[in-house]
Amino acid sequence: MTEVHRSRIFTASCVALIVTAMTFAIRAGILTQLGEDFQLNNTQLGWINGVAFLGFPVAMMFGGLIYNFLGPKKLLAIAFICHAIGLVMTMTATGFWTLILSSFFIGFANGSVEAACNPLIAELYHDKKTVMLNKFHVWFPGGIVIGSLTSLLMGDVLGLGWQWQIGIMLLPTAIYGYLVFVEAFPSLDHTETSTLNNVKALASPLFIFMMICMTVTAISEFGPQQWVEKTLGSSGVHPMVILAMVTGLMAVGRYFAGPVVEALNPAGVLLASSVVATIGVYTMSFATGPMIYVAAILFALGVMYFWPTMIGFVSEYLPKTGALGMSLMGGAGMFSVSIWNPIIGGWLDSAKADALAAGKVGAEADLAAGVATLESMALFPAALIVAFTFLFIIRKKLVRGEIKAEPLAD
Repeated sequence: MTEVHRSRIFTASCVALIVTAMTFAIRAGILTQLGEDFQLNNTQLGWINGVAFLGFPVAMMFGGLIYNFLGPKKLLAIAFICHAIGLVMTMTATGFWTLILSSFFIGFANGSVEAACNPLIAELYHDKKTVMLNKFHVWFPGGIVIGSLTSLLMGDVLGLGWQWQIGIMLLPTAIYGYLVFVEAFPSLDHTETSTLNNVKALASPLFIFMMICMTVTAISEFGPQQWVEKTLGSSGVHPMVILAMVTGLMAVGRYFAGPVVEALNPAGVLLASSVVATIGVYTMSFATGPMIYVAAILFALGVMYFWPTMIGFVSEYLPKTGALGMSLMGGAGMFSVSIWNPIIGGWLDSAKADALAAGKVGAEADLAAGVATLESMALFPAALIVAFTFLFIIRKKLVRGEIKAEPLAD
């Protein structure tokens, strides 16, 4: 396989991840419009958001199990088809249930992208897989920046409806779909990702512990982002500007993650991240004016390393879990977000009802509901402080122990 072909496949993977990220950002930006057009409350909007996150882990678990059988080309083809169906179905939605179904298709497409591209890039660039995986994952926060600014431009500046904001994502979808179908993918060596070799490693207490922690790190990161329009929309700042700023910082931070991880080790990075994230989310709950931007920066610094460090920790300390282990970790995180999204929507509805009962109206009631909900969401990273303190304490045992000494492949 030549470098040119390898580069084209990497480009297709990055564009597919950009589409994945744009679906998160633009959906977050149009929640209020969807609620108004279809007469949906926050709990129903939470279910719509949640189903998108549910489709993600279903696809990741499915893709992780059959990656060695189908191969990345077919998984990416599935992602393209599901993206196209989901986006068109969203644009033509007639109510709650069509939005639910379209969200599942989009979520399944997003998960298929992750399930296909993580092991694909690791094998394509086996001589520099850490560097290239970092460059690949930059495009998730990078894609959210693109989606946030696109939503801001199309909605606030050009005055276009949410259907146009969904439809614009068909363009990058067509680009990566074209590359997937026309490029010849290589025959890859799957000896390190044999599904049968993963099963025993998946039963490790450390892996189970990290899976549980992944469910909390994921909602700590995605909860405030997905509900930014609802929680900060009445605070005097533009939610899409906040989202673009947060994810832009995350993209830069992830690109230069190597020296940070080397200095603190993965357990230290996770502990420090949980402390900063807690401070950031809690500060957002009471900050006003320019201080909201300061709180958002703290939030970005706190969550930017959560996802890649969790995946990297499993890859480093539990290498025999292979591609399936990475897929299950990511799937656990997104499944958690799918469960918590309608609950967060319920928190908003309940908090707004309390605000209305207290005599607050309009934007004042919305602001009070956002404050109360952000206070509740601060409990997620706060719980991680306890979990990652334990991990940090036992880190030396892990380094010296059997887990660290295991070879990277059978």
